[in-house]
Amino acid sequence: MSKRLIVAIDGPAGSGKSTSAKLVAEKLDYLYIDTGAMYRAITFLALQKNIIKDENAIALLAENVDIKLFYKNGTTRVFVDGKDLTEDIRSLQVNANVSAVSKIEAVRTALVKKQRALGESKKGIVMEGRDIGTVVFPNADVKIFLTASLDKRALRRLKEFKDKGIEVPEEKVKNNLLDRDRTDSSREVSPLIKAPDAIEVDTSSVTIDEQVAIILNKVKEIALEKGIEIL
Repeated sequence: MSKRLIVAIDGPAGSGKSTSAKLVAEKLDYLYIDTGAMYRAITFLALQKNIIKDENAIALLAENVDIKLFYKNGTTRVFVDGKDLTEDIRSLQVNANVSAVSKIEAVRTALVKKQRALGESKKGIVMEGRDIGTVVFPNADVKIFLTASLDKRALRRLKEFKDKGIEVPEEKVKNNLLDRDRTDSSREVSPLIKAPDAIEVDTSSVTIDEQVAIILNKVKEIALEKGIEIL
């Protein structure tokens, strides 16, 4: 019998996936994996190499690049071919292009393969993204789908930029989120949709502690059913 659980957390940008997933993983002593960072890394490289309009070149890049994620002290450090791109992948330019890169079928195929390999960890894992419960790990033990109002998601994004000393108009952030929502939800390959067996949590009016508690309670419930000990 497996002694670990796979926890899949999906949802649109700004819904609280990263914060919740990090805290849940910390409390369970599980491995935390931010799949969005992988797509951002490919997007950053495509922009840097000036191949952002060349889907074949981007797909080849995704297939051959070495991406490593290290979570430490509340931050996921993203290393690509040995270089730390953690800060680079959070730019407005990457935000504006990541959904277009993410909808390329060959890119998703390459990165899903890498994500499943990360899931072979002997520890339990908490993986967050947009297609974890539907495509990457359709048999995940626990599936969570987070949502939030556009206004709330925009405020969260604005705070992230402000914390980095970047001033961005609220309307620009909202438009970027709407564009990403449309692209992510309408793409033919691995669209952003709630898995039928996922638990939906609207994070608009709950605290981080409350949403983490909701997820942990579900994890504990499933662990009890499967006879798996968790912290």
